[in-house]
Amino acid sequence: MTACRGIRGATTADANTEEAIYSATSEMVQALIDANDLEENSLVAVFFTMTPDLDAAFPATAARRLAWPNAPLMDMTQVVVKGSLPRCIRILILVNTDKEPTDLKYVYLKGAESLRS
Repeated sequence: MTACRGIRGATTADANTEEAIYSATSEMVQALIDANDLEENSLVAVFFTMTPDLDAAFPATAARRLAWPNAPLMDMTQVVVKGSLPRCIRILILVNTDKEPTDLKYVYLKGAESLRS
């Protein structure tokens, strides 16, 4: 049965530059596409958050250029929490899928690997 499910992921940018944000986002999005066989027409919405120390580019622009030119994408600033991981880009993908939640694969790259045990 097809259901709307959420897939999460995160990464870190090496610097607060357009190139670093696009590179980190593209790597994460491609890894999620590969891990979950994602196709643009199954996407309901994709939300990106960035820590406030990243303000040089929109992660959604990288995703749009890479693979999802027509998907509904949204960028937001992450909640400020003292001591949280710097230069972090997070993603929440809402997707229509026949897969069970346990079959979905989350991707945490670079410094964001520390967010998952």
